[in-house]
Amino acid sequence: MSANFTRKSESGPPASALSPVEVEAIDLFVQFSRALGQPRSYAEIYGLLFVSHEPLPMDALIERLNLSKGSASQGLKYLEDLGAVRTVYLAGERRTHYEAVAELRNLAGRFLSQQILTHFKDSSSRLDRLAMQAQKLSTDQRKHVNARVKLLRSWERNGRRVVPFVLKMLGAGT
Repeated sequence: MSANFTRKSESGPPASALSPVEVEAIDLFVQFSRALGQPRSYAEIYGLLFVSHEPLPMDALIERLNLSKGSASQGLKYLEDLGAVRTVYLAGERRTHYEAVAELRNLAGRFLSQQILTHFKDSSSRLDRLAMQAQKLSTDQRKHVNARVKLLRSWERNGRRVVPFVLKMLGAGT
């Protein structure tokens, strides 16, 4: 279990302790986020919302996870843009509340579209620039770099073909 979830809030009283179930869920998503190279705080927010039986406002996330307001705000915005969390209206509440979206196809589809396909958009022009810069190298270096550029172009072509296929299999639109 992660010890950092029971530390005291810097502004005074101890943060609300997380239950063992919450800690385990958060740790699970933190492990996923490491594999995907995403910030830990995003996973902590998603993990707590995922296991929570009711929507939570940002201030509760800040207190329960001992996050800064900026970190919580940035994480919620990222997760909303990704389609991993949504805002929920609660009658009589002025604060915005959030809940996790638990639909894998939408999450995976948006992640692939936003994090993978967007990187392909400018890769062709970057590879062109790389090949152009390689012309200034010695013959041996140029041959090596040109072979690598050729390999990268192959990866790009395959990626452009595979990602839409995976999206289609997931039933997620781009």
